[in-house]
Amino acid sequence: MSVPRPRSRTRSCLAVAAVAALVLSWGGPALAEQQGPTTVEPAGAAFTAELVGSAVFTAGDVTITCDVSATAPGNGNNLVPDAPDNHDPDGAVGGPINAPNFTDCTTDVVLVNATVTVNDPVWQMTMQHGSPSLATMIVPAAGIVVNTSGLATCTATVSPDADAPIEGEWTNGDPASTLAFDTTTAVDVEGGFGCPSVSEAGFTATYAVTNADDSASPITVSG
Repeated sequence: MSVPRPRSRTRSCLAVAAVAALVLSWGGPALAEQQGPTTVEPAGAAFTAELVGSAVFTAGDVTITCDVSATAPGNGNNLVPDAPDNHDPDGAVGGPINAPNFTDCTTDVVLVNATVTVNDPVWQMTMQHGSPSLATMIVPAAGIVVNTSGLATCTATVSPDADAPIEGEWTNGDPASTLAFDTTTAVDVEGGFGCPSVSEAGFTATYAVTNADDSASPITVSG
């Protein structure tokens, strides 16, 4: 078994930046500017979204992998609007969702650990039919904070000054539809020696979205 070589402090700093991305790094540019009718079905259905495989976060040559991330219905959230509000002839359909969690995360840099805090438990989500169809999550300003410990003690805050609309590509499926993210997120990193001066990091992940009331009736987005 080989012995890992010591990592440079610069690489460790990049790891801290990558950890910042794991806080739901869905804040990137819009996939497309779209308008038009949208219908989300079944009306009134509760839905879950669970990570398929792993979420991968990158900053420079550093990678962080999270194996668990999900949002589930509760407290009146994660619901397709009742008819007729599940249809909008001019734009998107949406409502409140419970903020997803991120756990079972590892980094490829030795001696860097992280904890993720979701400060706002309820976000907003909209769905817009188009080519591609989009699902947009609105992360409240400073809604997620990552604290690191080990080689560097830093605090990374996602979009600290404004709500962040975060878009992924929606694909209808049966029984599960998919929501895929491949984007970057804005972050603000603070701390002492060893904390990086970076503004964004990359994120890729795919979620399976299912009907929590009836798994045989998929959640779909159409015009």
